Amino acid sequence: MPYSGGETSSSTTGSASPLPNSYDSLEGGSYPDTNLSSQNVQTKNSLNKMIVKVKFARGPDVKCSIFFNLFQPFPDLSQLSAALGGLSGVPELEVEALRPVNLLQERNLLPPRPLEAPEPNLSADLRKVNCSPQTFRCTLTSVPQTQALLNKARLPLGLLLHPFRDLQQLPVITSNTIVRCRSCRTYINPFVTFLDQRRWKCNLCYRVNDVPDEFMYNPVTRSYGEPHKRPEVQNATVEFIASSDYMLRPPQPAVYLFVLDVSHNAVEAGYLKYLCDSILENLDKLPGDTRTRIGFLTFDSTIHFYNLQEGLSQPQMLVVSDIDDVFIPSHDSLMVNLKESKELVKDLLTSLPAMFSQSRETHSALGPALQAAFKLMSPTGGRVTVFLTQLPTLGAGMLQSREDPNQRSSSKHLGPATDFYKKLALDCSGQQIGVDLFLLSSQYADLTSLACMSKYSAGSIFYYPSFHHLHNPAQLEKFQRDLGRYLTRKIGFEAVMRIRCTKGLSIHTFHGNFFVRSTDLLSLANVNPDSAFAVQMSIEDSLADSSLACFQAALLYTSNKGKRRIRVHTLCLPVVNQLSDVYAGADVQAITCLLANMAIDRSISSSLSDARDALVNAVVDLVSAYKSNVSSLQQSGLVVPASMRLFPLYILALLKQVQTGTSTRLDERVFAMCEFKTQPLQQLMRMVHPDLYRLDNMSDQGALHLNDTVVPQPPLLHLSAERVSRDGAFLMDCGNVFYLWIGKCCNEMFIRDVLGCPNYASIPPNMNHIPELETPLSERVRAFLDWLQDNRAFSSTIHVVRDDASAKSTFFLHLVEDRTDSASSYSEFLQHIQQQMSK
Repeated sequence: MPYSGGETSSSTTGSASPLPNSYDSLEGGSYPDTNLSSQNVQTKNSLNKMIVKVKFARGPDVKCSIFFNLFQPFPDLSQLSAALGGLSGVPELEVEALRPVNLLQERNLLPPRPLEAPEPNLSADLRKVNCSPQTFRCTLTSVPQTQALLNKARLPLGLLLHPFRDLQQLPVITSNTIVRCRSCRTYINPFVTFLDQRRWKCNLCYRVNDVPDEFMYNPVTRSYGEPHKRPEVQNATVEFIASSDYMLRPPQPAVYLFVLDVSHNAVEAGYLKYLCDSILENLDKLPGDTRTRIGFLTFDSTIHFYNLQEGLSQPQMLVVSDIDDVFIPSHDSLMVNLKESKELVKDLLTSLPAMFSQSRETHSALGPALQAAFKLMSPTGGRVTVFLTQLPTLGAGMLQSREDPNQRSSSKHLGPATDFYKKLALDCSGQQIGVDLFLLSSQYADLTSLACMSKYSAGSIFYYPSFHHLHNPAQLEKFQRDLGRYLTRKIGFEAVMRIRCTKGLSIHTFHGNFFVRSTDLLSLANVNPDSAFAVQMSIEDSLADSSLACFQAALLYTSNKGKRRIRVHTLCLPVVNQLSDVYAGADVQAITCLLANMAIDRSISSSLSDARDALVNAVVDLVSAYKSNVSSLQQSGLVVPASMRLFPLYILALLKQVQTGTSTRLDERVFAMCEFKTQPLQQLMRMVHPDLYRLDNMSDQGALHLNDTVVPQPPLLHLSAERVSRDGAFLMDCGNVFYLWIGKCCNEMFIRDVLGCPNYASIPPNMNHIPELETPLSERVRAFLDWLQDNRAFSSTIHVVRDDASAKSTFFLHLVEDRTDSASSYSEFLQHIQQQMSK
């Protein structure tokens, strides 16, 4: 594939950590072997007395004793191989996935419902225990036997992982023995082979291991001698309560430091009051326990610390004006126990907005403030949350405006202006400190440079362009929603994640926010349920002797309650030797997302035009490879397998993203790139190719019935102007924003019953909410919107758009298939592909 990696947004394997306190030995190959043999034989009676507990977690911390379905074991390797259903076992899937589609003749390519992930062609039993595609999925659900076959397919092999996402049910296991392969350290999982009751064969390196005595006891049935029915072997996603062997130090408490911009620019934007109100509202919901610690630091041209030590009558401000040599005025009283100092914290949050309301200080010493934050947090680790409203102008890390409206289409400033923020982030990562950034700026702030502090410390980035508490109510609402979730969402501290794969496969490049400690180990100072990762893979040795390929991700972290835990995900896929099988198992959405990550790297390391060309070439390569190697049709046209029929459309949608437009502000382009590197696939795909629905004629056909609520399921429409009519109301779901477009001739009953306006002319020009009206139509529309919102972690604002000229800058620019913003229409794009193939 014609892509190369870029250091600022991804990391190739082989990086060595410069940091001394590496967690590599805890979750890795160098972890010392434990004796899993049967030398320490214990009787059945003593085994029954061992601590072997299994719980199901509902949501973050709620547990219940419900158990799972049990499946029959695979007592030997031959039976396991036989259980792998090849494509011949599901001919209807093969026929449909490989059905030739001539893109020049077929236009109705979009399914009526959002696209589901393709199911790997495994036996029903293996599919049933496989990892959820929402957590772990591969670009190819049938893995080619050799790199040569993969090259022939002209498709990328890679993984998309959402490792810490919120789960409704999660098996949580407490056991004296966490069973792992003695050779490659793989955790026992549903895809290992039990040769007999005393031996199991690793599904990654094929080593035969002993079954430890404790594992012979099944906590589900409370019986002895059924290792194949243990929860670790019945679930592709499990979580272990780790022992002290998985700790370098006692688990840290939840520690939160808020670093707040209080310059004149920040006062004008007006974010501080809403931030303080939100923290006050959610103070008791911050993840943690009785050890939770909190602190606050504000900055303009100087740095202000706050003494919140228990026993004071009110908070004390301590000002450090020497930003060239930042020091901490008092260590013990600045990061305080939340429970003990809660009233002082509340006093500070109540008074903080007024303290700086008259500020005329225009400078911003962000760098020194971050240096102070690092010194404050180093003893414990934790989360630093930075709120910034302008370009840093003083001290270390100061920046100058680099945006040139005449050069927005170039890659000139897609790299950081200074390495200060990257170096600081690496220092933070070494001390288990994650840095999250909230950028609320109306002007250029050089997000390219600032983003480094979150990228390399495994933090999150939130961006609110043109934020103003009065002039931009939609951004204010989004900020408040995002903040509410951010403060209360689950969090893991001092984490590392390792990805293992079947012998013969290897990891090439990681994408996301992290630091690479070793070839397959990512350092994640903080881990949150909204972040995802992508991994490029290669095939080093032939998999001809393997009937299946497996991938395992192990996330070792400290919970907010101070428990060391290991969340393990295992994915199993069939290995194939036919190109047609590779195409039949192609996951077009996963492929698109991986290529987007690769193209972003290319735009940084080379240029935006090179990245665009590479994406176009990916389509040309696929069509050419399929035509020359698989398709028996000799007809002219652009023929692809049905599994990849949406690929050109998705690539065209990628080419129209903000990171490639010539009129896009630099910070907005960089933020879009950051989102592509960290968003889960479902969210990312809505940003690439929004979902379009017609709402004014919804019926109950196919509706969902949830908790006595009827949720309509209108069909998806193609993103084309010909599908939008002036007599209708159309909802476009762009992932982080909903647009409800109202045509001039839309039914007045819909306008009245849903928007609460008597007619089209009375719809306000900047309407950004759907009122709660007691009409059946209002309830149905709101039920559908709520259902869409409930299926994602990120809040989405809504804009009601009228059928007038202003709509062209919002709604119609997302109609991928039409000519918009000087970009090609879908038909023109296909013609361009055909021309490229003929060269």
